[in-house]
Amino acid sequence: MFPELNHLLNTTPDRAEQGKLTLLCDAKTDGSFLVHHFLSFYLKANCKVCFVALIQSFSHYNIVGQKLGVSLTTARERGQLVFLEGLKSSVDVFFRSQEEPHPLQFLREANTGNLQPLFEFVREALKPGDNAEAAWRCPVLLVDDLSVLLSLGVGAVAVLDFIHYCRATVCCELKGNIVTLVHDSGDAEDEENDVLLNGLSHQSHLILRAEGLATGFCRDVHGQVCRGWDLGVLLDSRLLASVPDSRLHVGVLLGLRACLVGAYLQMEVV
Repeated sequence: MFPELNHLLNTTPDRAEQGKLTLLCDAKTDGSFLVHHFLSFYLKANCKVCFVALIQSFSHYNIVGQKLGVSLTTARERGQLVFLEGLKSSVDVFFRSQEEPHPLQFLREANTGNLQPLFEFVREALKPGDNAEAAWRCPVLLVDDLSVLLSLGVGAVAVLDFIHYCRATVCCELKGNIVTLVHDSGDAEDEENDVLLNGLSHQSHLILRAEGLATGFCRDVHGQVCRGWDLGVLLDSRLLASVPDSRLHVGVLLGLRACLVGAYLQMEVV
């Protein structure tokens, strides 16, 4: 968790908002540090987290999490974290019988647009339980990242339907939050990615976009983060309307560094 980013967003783990959809977007840079930030943020906020990790292994997230002050192993053991490791599960699904339910069942079906088993996994993971569950503050769904589903053959409309049902359950019914990452390839011919990015942008309450510097390469600053608020802020996948004070310059050197325009602020993983 990066205090400078919390200051920019005017939030802390003690007063985390509920019922919000946050879209993380990166273009020509790596925006995964935002995923690590929100994962550690909600674990420190004592929220019940369902993490659909389609990019990296559990050990990767756990190592970074320890540097940010949280232990994913401990959180999973005490039931605070439900972790779906896509790299491992994508192999396991082919060694199960067709009748056994699996969150990534679409990988072995002709109809790759059926994400209902994945939604059922999320709903089961975050549904209120017995009194032991009462200690958790609110449920949170974190997805890293939705663009992988497109590369696996799932259509953008099917992914948007999945997020729609997750919003109805997590944000509206359970008063929780959703955070998801989507890549902006910058390719005008990638219509599916544009449909997904624009569709999510118009549904999101908060948009954080990490992108490379328009002025070119810099040794210490590798990019910038722009912030957009409320519905319809992102009008095009390549244009983010952000408030004047909502820009961070981000550098990556064995971790993360950031600076506010005009004054350096350290955001570092060592």
